[in-house]
Amino acid sequence: SNDYLSRTKISVSNKDEISKATDLIEGLTINGKKRDIIPNGFKSLLPSDTKILDINLKDKILTINFSKEFNNVKVEYEEKLIESLIYTLTSINGIDKIEIMVEGKKLTNLPNSKDKLPEYLDKNYGINKKYELTSLSDIDSYTIYYVFNYNNDTYYTPVTKYINNQNQDKVKIIIDELASSLIYESNLMSYLDSNVKLLDYKLEEDSIKLNFNDLILSDITNNLILEEVMYTIGLSLCDELNIDKVIF
Repeated sequence: SNDYLSRTKISVSNKDEISKATDLIEGLTINGKKRDIIPNGFKSLLPSDTKILDINLKDKILTINFSKEFNNVKVEYEEKLIESLIYTLTSINGIDKIEIMVEGKKLTNLPNSKDKLPEYLDKNYGINKKYELTSLSDIDSYTIYYVFNYNNDTYYTPVTKYINNQNQDKVKIIIDELASSLIYESNLMSYLDSNVKLLDYKLEEDSIKLNFNDLILSDITNNLILEEVMYTIGLSLCDELNIDKVIF
């Protein structure tokens, strides 16, 4: 309803990467075969009648050849369509990047705005983008997951912020951002207490260990951390650092 891309789950084939990707693309297609199991409040962005003409996976790059209906995407949704395809398909183990073709021709520009696309698409493309720039040089970005509540369900919504590079520690930037205020903006929230402090951390090959003061705990007696706090921090750091595990 607020035009944010958000994280949810649908059932897919349990065979191989191609089968999973094909099922997920069906879920992203307007009036597709998966329309009846899309959670309430979500809508698909891939234009109806869009077909997969060919799909293959090589060296962890998934190449999808769509029919010409792909280009019927509305101008206000074309960037979000690319973002949704990237974040959905790279959630499959074994797929790191995607390449989009339309009727056998590589998609190098968005269909309507003609904005240039990278050669291969991955999460560096960003999602739900926000720009906080003072100049157009030395630009950096980071992605933070916020909580979105809808009909008593909790969803995790990534927002990529673009800033001028200040050579700051990305881990500390993300924690400080989540702790800065209860509400990021309309309908997006962070449950991290503003008095929480990250004392130190240790980054290893595929994981990070975070050492906080005890205000990270929602229940000190039982040593509990709110699930929303663990997921917003965990998802944000896993995406930003390309790691698999966050240890609190």
